[in-house]
Amino acid sequence: MLDDRKKTYRKLLLWTGSLVCLLLVSVIFYVLFFLSELTETAKEIHEPMVRVFSEKRDDPITFKEKDPFSVLILGVDEREGDKGRSDTMIVLTVNSELESTKMVSIPRDTYSKIVGMEFDDKLNHAYAYGGIEMSLASVEHFLDIPIDYIIQVNMESFQGIIDAIGGVSITNTLDFTVDEHSFPKGELTLNGKEALAFVRMRMDDPRGDFGRQDRQKQVIQGILQKGAKLSSLMKYKSIFEAIGNNVRTNMTFNEMVEVQKNYRNAAKSVEQISFEKGEGTRMDGVWYYMMDSEELEEVKAELKAHLGME
Repeated sequence: MLDDRKKTYRKLLLWTGSLVCLLLVSVIFYVLFFLSELTETAKEIHEPMVRVFSEKRDDPITFKEKDPFSVLILGVDEREGDKGRSDTMIVLTVNSELESTKMVSIPRDTYSKIVGMEFDDKLNHAYAYGGIEMSLASVEHFLDIPIDYIIQVNMESFQGIIDAIGGVSITNTLDFTVDEHSFPKGELTLNGKEALAFVRMRMDDPRGDFGRQDRQKQVIQGILQKGAKLSSLMKYKSIFEAIGNNVRTNMTFNEMVEVQKNYRNAAKSVEQISFEKGEGTRMDGVWYYMMDSEELEEVKAELKAHLGME
């Protein structure tokens, strides 16, 4: 019975991480690669940090020299009277020379050290204990790589961005229905609500997680392709209106401009790295996700290599 609960828990973690990863990365690619024209809005979402650059680097990165860099994306669920939790933690490494981006979603209940509190807990609790900076330090320690930038996104801002760009086009290979939404085979254009339903479905897919992952990739690609083609500034403004009040980052406007100029091709190849071998377990009545140590070391090595550290 306990083994079944662990398996169910692990599948839930993977499903949730994959879905939110899809949405968050879509938002962030707009911020970094498509929206630097909106000077004032970019300035509004900027929040500087105390540290100048990561202690894991000898020197700060230089965008003009196209240094590989990393970004921590926090999807935060904030409620009135509650500081909130970082329910989603995604790390992107961006390499201009390789024209590629790698992204890894860290399960929210991952058991790890909370830097600054000197004890182990769920990694997503770092935000509640010490906000953005403690989250950054804890994730940096967990993956053993420098985290150069951090972007905080309110979880309520996703559906609007898909609607703001006029929907996304996909090729559906499986005829299915989810709630009130029907998805016949063929070329479809989905609005925000439909896109969420499209990527959520798993139980009726004979390919299970693999089928869902393919649908997620289609929506990601659809969003990026649509964003790259947008020429109207009014479109850009409507997109940022959907997320402008929900995004905070330590990246300045000038840095966004440099990213758009020097790293835009890296958005064409996005490789998702998944944690799949860990186990959910209960300690003192609380569920935690315990990483598989060998898998964790493999992920660390892959990210370091992509950052040019190995």
